[in-house]
Amino acid sequence: MRSLQDVRRYQPWTVSRRLSVVVGFYRVCVIDAILEHSPADYVRRPTVPAESPTLGLGHLQFEALITTARTSPNPNDFALVALLGLLGLRIFEACGANITDLGEEHGHRVLRVRGKGGKVVLVPLPPAVARAIDQAVDERTSGPILRNTHGRRMDRHAATRRLKHLAQAAGIRMPRMHPHMLRHTFVTTMLDAGVSLRDVQIAARHADPRTTMRYDRTRKNLDRHPNYILAAYMASGT
Repeated sequence: MRSLQDVRRYQPWTVSRRLSVVVGFYRVCVIDAILEHSPADYVRRPTVPAESPTLGLGHLQFEALITTARTSPNPNDFALVALLGLLGLRIFEACGANITDLGEEHGHRVLRVRGKGGKVVLVPLPPAVARAIDQAVDERTSGPILRNTHGRRMDRHAATRRLKHLAQAAGIRMPRMHPHMLRHTFVTTMLDAGVSLRDVQIAARHADPRTTMRYDRTRKNLDRHPNYILAAYMASGT
């Protein structure tokens, strides 16, 4: 851990995440009776900031990016932004989505998403997202939804290049544009729109609500303080 911190200069969340792999490995060794005790038991992990270090896009920036993607001659651009920013997919989920994963469920168009740990969920497609996907799919009946300029499956590197190009075209000045920024924007925009933390957690597929709370950049905003909600609810008596 000291090597990661002092030599490689990794951030606390990166050190903590990598150390968790080591801790889990030794825990399994103890469970399987390979070791009597774990040498990682007393290693203190670095303190991880309460807020996510990822920068998201502001509301107007996000709108500009969507508009630029929608008018792009490359139909994959709109689909990419829609899958990441309007569905909140992780980049490996978006790039791994296939045409055969599209379907209908109880009158809703849905996308079957393979997430972390191999978990499969059905994500409903709002009309704008469905249109974006239809444009990218065109008349194809199989293969990946997102394709690169060579007609093959888009990977995270091609996606990052497309997002940087779109951000530049939209006049968005960000120090480092990357796919996870749109998932961050997906969460914070819903929270700003007043969606409950529990509903946002479900939409983002976070196992722990504390993960969702790390994205809430405006949770200290006094305009949203619960005191106002309580006062409004008790207005008749006060």
